[in-house]
Amino acid sequence: MTRKQDSRKGKDWRKLLSEDRQWLRAMVQEVVQEVLEAEMEEALGAQKGERTPARLGYRSGYYERSLVTRVGKLELRVPQDRQGRFRTEVFERYQRSEKALVGALVEMYVQGVSTRKVKAITEQLCGHEFSASTISRLNQKLDGELKQFAERRLEEEYPYVILDARYERVREEGVIRSQAVLVAIGINWEGRRCVLAVELADRESGTSWREFLERLRERGLRAVELVVSDDHPGLKRAIEQVLTEAAWQRCYVHFLRNALDHLPRKADDDCLMELRWLYDRRNLEEARRDLAVWLEKWSGRYAKLCDWVEENIEETLTFYRLPRQHHKHLKSTNMLERLNEEIRRRTRVVRIFPNQASCLRLVRALAVEMHENWIEATRYLNMESLKEQRKEQMRRVA
Repeated sequence: MTRKQDSRKGKDWRKLLSEDRQWLRAMVQEVVQEVLEAEMEEALGAQKGERTPARLGYRSGYYERSLVTRVGKLELRVPQDRQGRFRTEVFERYQRSEKALVGALVEMYVQGVSTRKVKAITEQLCGHEFSASTISRLNQKLDGELKQFAERRLEEEYPYVILDARYERVREEGVIRSQAVLVAIGINWEGRRCVLAVELADRESGTSWREFLERLRERGLRAVELVVSDDHPGLKRAIEQVLTEAAWQRCYVHFLRNALDHLPRKADDDCLMELRWLYDRRNLEEARRDLAVWLEKWSGRYAKLCDWVEENIEETLTFYRLPRQHHKHLKSTNMLERLNEEIRRRTRVVRIFPNQASCLRLVRALAVEMHENWIEATRYLNMESLKEQRKEQMRRVA
């Protein structure tokens, strides 16, 4: 029965990850390389450069080896020892059972936070098991790389910052709890999107958001002109306290969802549709003029909604102060949706994380992947219009 369940899980992983073959190829290549290094350490009885009486031999460089797989061609560096005794079974095992290797590697990095589980996986891959310490080092190396990314200095200015949170289920001390995944992305003066930070918090509170933003400040975040987020009270308060120089744009998509709370269930669909159209106007004057018409039309039928909209809608119109080309990108948090979709698509495999470290490892790894894709892609926004707008404002002040 256990083997059948594992087989079904493997199929789910391959189906889930087949849409992003580049991500999977890079992941597989990195893990196979780590398995080769760990295999050599086990054969020699010592880590690279370690002095110990238990050492059984010494390294002697590497040779290059390609491995063609269904996820792409892997370029590997196979370690050698001076006596020429070391032999790896990774390649033969891969050719005989590619499905098992891909599925196991995915589990190692996506769900493999239990050293006991990874020991079984590596035994399946390579014909023998590694020690728990060796397996832990595989994850520690990845954690180190992700930590470097998370703590890197923000050398550039990011005039636009978008903030959002989602929740993942994590087991802590035998109890399953929801953990808030706090995410910040920025757009630099080249017009490229960048993942600025991804962190976990016990809950999405004012304190957790303030500490999150303060750490961004400490890493160099500055000159922020606009922050886009939903209307979470703690987040809104943290923005006011930490990013004091920035204007705030309330996500209009969240705003329209909140509007449903002030409507009866059988409300006229045209009411919200016409409200939605206000965000496609060319400038603030047009939007306010059409808002007045909308309020006059619907206040008789939906007085509660109209009172709420009139009181709160100005928070969603901040984007009109930006160049018109930027309106559709900065009036909501939708540009974060692609990253959230990737996180949701991969974390759905795990369902419940066994601890916070495993959750943060996966989410940050996905964020790094998305960050690199964004950096290599064409510019997301043309920032020349914002630069000209800023110069014009400075001339007026002078």
